[in-house]
Amino acid sequence: QVQLVESGGGLVQPGGSLRLSCAASGTIFSIHAMGWYRQAPGKQRELVAAITSGGTTNYADSVKGRFTISGDNAKNMVYLQMSSLKLEDTAVYYCNADVDGDYVGMDIWGKGTLVTVSS
Repeated sequence: QVQLVESGGGLVQPGGSLRLSCAASGTIFSIHAMGWYRQAPGKQRELVAAITSGGTTNYADSVKGRFTISGDNAKNMVYLQMSSLKLEDTAVYYCNADVDGDYVGMDIWGKGTLVTVSS
């Protein structure tokens, strides 16, 4: 069984920064990609950023230039450095991973971590 555990959420003022971390554990043979999604109240879950095992990254237009995703393949971890945070970045942030574990192509989600941007 593969699990993802997020950490690093919290309350931050507009313009501030936060760093989210996500650790994958369990029976993992390979991780193809990891990413961060978010869901604000009353809105659909959306992709924030993703990174492949080869280091290719993808960002939502709304966070380009402000957020940076990075990964540590050796530790099975992914990070999201968030800067210049805006009120509209408030959401529950979920970690996602595409892994080969108990079976090929597992789509795993964490439970989420709340980020609140408020003055």
